Amino acid sequence: MQANDQYLTFFLAGEEYAITILQVTDIIECGVVTRVPGTPPWIRGVHNLRGTVVPVIDLAIKFGLPATGITRRTCVVIVELRVDDEAVIMGVMADSVHQVVDFAAEQIQPAPSFGPRVRASFLLGMASTSDARFVLLLDIDRIFSSDEILAASATAVADVAAEASIH
Repeated sequence: MQANDQYLTFFLAGEEYAITILQVTDIIECGVVTRVPGTPPWIRGVHNLRGTVVPVIDLAIKFGLPATGITRRTCVVIVELRVDDEAVIMGVMADSVHQVVDFAAEQIQPAPSFGPRVRASFLLGMASTSDARFVLLLDIDRIFSSDEILAASATAVADVAAEASIH
């Protein structure tokens, strides 16, 4: 972590989370997400992002929480993950995006081993805000195993290709 890192904060099931802004490539409205048969429940489907098939992940389900409801504030944060030194683009559903914030190193504390709904291994730490709240800093690269990510991407691309050949 550098002296001042920027994070995009967002809400999921009433909790505020953050992802380093360096991994965020886009924020889009949660429009049409096409369900892909045979994928785990936490893969809500795929989205066509300017001609690219992007798997859309529901972190709430991945964390063992109820599925993210679709409202007018629901959005998809497009992130770039590193899998075996290869860039993989995925969408992460959020109830709403909050803001981009700078967290200085002294604001970031280790993730507690108790309390969060998220496994501690998925967290970079917790950042304290100026109004005494805590934001959970997600290590987006560690939330999904490389096998899960590659399988999600392969299934999504194969399903879209099959769908295209039918039409």
